Amino acid sequence: MSEPPGATVVLAEAPPTDESSRPRTAQRVLPLRRPGRWIVTAVVLVLVAQFVHGLVTNPFYQWDRWSYWFLRPTILDGLLITVEVTAYSAVLGLVGGIVLALGRLSKSPVLRAASWTYVWALRSIPLIVVLIFLYNFSALYKTLSVGIPFGPAFFSFDESRLAGDMVVAVIGLSLNEAAYAAEVVRGGILSVDQGQHEAAAALGLPKSYQFRRIVFPQALRSIVPNYVNQLIGLIKGTSLVFYVSLLDLFGSAQTMGSTYPGDIVPLLLVVTVWYLILTSVVSVVQFYVERHYARGATRSLPPTPLQKLRTGLSDLRARIRREAAV
Repeated sequence: MSEPPGATVVLAEAPPTDESSRPRTAQRVLPLRRPGRWIVTAVVLVLVAQFVHGLVTNPFYQWDRWSYWFLRPTILDGLLITVEVTAYSAVLGLVGGIVLALGRLSKSPVLRAASWTYVWALRSIPLIVVLIFLYNFSALYKTLSVGIPFGPAFFSFDESRLAGDMVVAVIGLSLNEAAYAAEVVRGGILSVDQGQHEAAAALGLPKSYQFRRIVFPQALRSIVPNYVNQLIGLIKGTSLVFYVSLLDLFGSAQTMGSTYPGDIVPLLLVVTVWYLILTSVVSVVQFYVERHYARGATRSLPPTPLQKLRTGLSDLRARIRREAAV
C-alpha cells in the first residue's frame, strides 16, 4: 500500500517489557540523624545562656564602674607598659632561644652542656623567684666590672643605676622566655626533613646560609604555633612584674583597688577584658603568619575568617533554596 505524497508515517513504540526501562523517580538522600548531638548542643546553649544572663544581670559585677575604669589613663598607662615589656621580652627571648637551640644542637660538648644546664635551670625556677632575685641583685653585687678574667678590670659601673624597674622586668622575663623558646626552636629545627639538610649540603652551601634560607624557614611552620603559646603565656606572665615595683596593667588595677576597695571586682574585670583583647590580637596574627608559611606545604591555603563567613552564608542560602524547592 503506497502513501500519498507529503504524508508522514508515525510508528508506534511498543510498551516496555521489563522493569529496568521504566522511568525512575528521583530519590532524596536523607542525612543520618544524630539525636545525641542535638541534645548536647541544646544543653551547651542553655548553659551559655545562663552564664551570659548571670554575667549581665548580677549587680555584683558593677558594669557601670567597669565602663568608668576601662579607658582611664591609669589603666591605659599600665596597658602600655604591659605591651612594651611583652614586646621586648618576646624579641629577646626568641633570639636567646635560637642561640640556646643551636647550642644544644652543636657538636661541641661544652656548648651542649651549657645550653642544657641553662634550659634545665630556668625552666625549674619559678618566674617570680627570678624577678625578685634580679630586683635585689644590687644587694649581692654592688658594682660590675669588665676586664680580664681573674685579672685587672678595665672599668666598673654601679649596677643599681643601670637596672631600673623596666630593665629588671625585661631581663627577668627574657631569661625565662629564652629557656622555653629554646625547646620550641629546637623541636622546629628537628622537624625539618633530613633530606633538606642533605640536599643543601650536596649543593655546597655554607652552614649559615643553609640555616637562614632553607632550614629555619621550614622550621617556622612548627615553631610559630608553639611559640605563640609561649607568647600568650608571656603576656599573662607580665602581671608578675608588679612585684618588682613596675606598674603594668595588673599593677595599676591593684593600686586602684587599694585606693577604691569597692571597685576591686570591676577593676579585675577590666584587666580580664584587656588581657583577652591582647591574646586575641596575638591569635589573629598567629593565623596569618601560619598561613604565610603554609605556602608550598599544602595544596590550598586555609581560608581566612572572612572567607569562612562568606562560604557559610553561601551554603546557608543554597540550603534554603533547596529546602524551598522540595
